[in-house]
Amino acid sequence: MKPCLLQIGGFPSFIQEMIDAEFDCVQWEDIAGDASRRAQVRGIVTRSNFLIEAERMRQLPELGIIATCGVGYDGIPLALAREKGILVANTPDVLNAAVAELTIGLVLGLLRRLPQADRFLRASHWLEGAFPLGTSLEGKRVGIIGMGRIGKEIARRLVPFDVALAYHGRRDQGLATRFEPDLRALAQASDILIVAAPGGAQTAGMVDAAVLDALGPQGVIVNIARGSIIDEQALVAALSQGRIGGAALDVFHDEPRVDARLMGLDNVVLTPHIGSATHETRRRMAELTLENLRLYFREGRVITPVVLPEQSG
Repeated sequence: MKPCLLQIGGFPSFIQEMIDAEFDCVQWEDIAGDASRRAQVRGIVTRSNFLIEAERMRQLPELGIIATCGVGYDGIPLALAREKGILVANTPDVLNAAVAELTIGLVLGLLRRLPQADRFLRASHWLEGAFPLGTSLEGKRVGIIGMGRIGKEIARRLVPFDVALAYHGRRDQGLATRFEPDLRALAQASDILIVAAPGGAQTAGMVDAAVLDALGPQGVIVNIARGSIIDEQALVAALSQGRIGGAALDVFHDEPRVDARLMGLDNVVLTPHIGSATHETRRRMAELTLENLRLYFREGRVITPVVLPEQSG
């Protein structure tokens, strides 16, 4: 008999087929009113942009693993998982390249105004005159907020553009790239500010109005991490008032709902949380998720565990 998993969130059809081949997936609506069926659930499979409600975890007495197909885990109640002895696994590293690729694309799209250029041509405005000049990436000062696996991959891919790099994070990692302990100082010293930090309570709203003002009217911000990290109301105000030059956003505070004011601005590039959304990357993520699940049900451990609170030592 296949192990029973509660599935939270949807997957592309080819990934769903991979999961269904080995596991019996149920939706919460299928088991909510049936305690005996809830007792059959031994794991949760999800994606990292979905929230797992603590109350639902409490109603699954045999829950032993939460496997998220993604690197983020800010939607998982980690303290409760530790309390109940539940393993949490994510899929780090396999999506670094795809997210870094999109970041470079967003930076170039924003600076060279590629979406606007596409609309300009399609509307036949080229017949009336040349498209306005854009801005070069070469030689710019780039600040990265969060120098984890993805931050490092972004930095590596920026090097060929001859940019000046600096980063802000919880600690100085002793890298060749300059560390800036003060986030406002990093923003003030940057032409481009890239948000690559993890989500969660510790980073919520860390990019506030003061940081945006430090970035200044010529500076631009790119967010491929979590919408919660930027104060979205402050961002809309700064963009609308010209206090920063522009923004490229792949994540939002209340996605998939996006503030209509952002969509009405011409100095933004918006994408629907597609950082890891390539066929190749999503397959690798699904394969690692399945490996974590297989190993758990075979040996009671996982390949890529998330360190739960009070276990970091």
